[in-house]
Amino acid sequence: MTTTQTSQTSQTSQTSQTSRVTRPGPLGRVKWAANRALLKSVGRLSKGVRIGYRYGFDSGTMLDYVYVNKAHGAVGIGLAIDRIFLNAVGWRAIRARRALLLATLDEEILARGGRDGSVFVLDVAGGPGRYLQQLIAGHPEGRVRVECRDLAEAGLRQGELLARARGLSTEAISYEVGDALDPKPPSSGAPDVIVVSGLYELLLDEHRIRESVERLRGLLAPGGSLVFTTQTRHPQLDFIAHVLPNRDGELWEMECRSVEAAERWARDAGFGEVESAMEAVGLFAVTVARG
Repeated sequence: MTTTQTSQTSQTSQTSQTSRVTRPGPLGRVKWAANRALLKSVGRLSKGVRIGYRYGFDSGTMLDYVYVNKAHGAVGIGLAIDRIFLNAVGWRAIRARRALLLATLDEEILARGGRDGSVFVLDVAGGPGRYLQQLIAGHPEGRVRVECRDLAEAGLRQGELLARARGLSTEAISYEVGDALDPKPPSSGAPDVIVVSGLYELLLDEHRIRESVERLRGLLAPGGSLVFTTQTRHPQLDFIAHVLPNRDGELWEMECRSVEAAERWARDAGFGEVESAMEAVGLFAVTVARG
């Protein structure tokens, strides 16, 4: 597995700091209320902030904007705010996570022939799936076919428009409404690779994550791979939890977990070969579970 900045399990016990949200006292509540008021007013001059308030800062539409990484805003100050927003350490790590995820998926695709020489990739929470389109484009035509699922239809429709603009057919990438935590078997057969990117970071109940890993293993073709991401630490965990709304309109609370914990989920689900790597910024891990 590619390890741009490694973490073959051992490095990531940095979770002890900033792994859980701190509950604020009276002064802290005043501080976070002031931050929320500022972001809702002046912050809305930034296009990225407006997208976050409309769709949720954890949404696929928000991440798609972060991936493009081009600042937009009302007049000069809005542009400056948007650039500061896009340069936040969490978003830089998200972009680095995508780069590592793409490299990892490339390796998995090259390592297997798949049925009829093609590799079927299922992303259970892919949003618009911009990175999946990039993945397809990096391989010969017909080599990779993708099913991209999400619960947010707006992101799926956005992805369909992007795919058509790229000239990708529905045979190369299809978009389906689907619940990542209650996944249905694809009608076109068992996937060779299943991807869960950016979902487990959002779940506070570890039992739900364990159940998800077990269910997804049951959907895989024989010898298939599960590729998933986890967040090991975040220096702005409190700011996010007390200021930014998620896709449900509630404050976006996350819990960080170690690479060791992520790999344990996979082994407990019955995967025999498990390995992980950290992205270059050092906040997220990508784990591959095979067999």
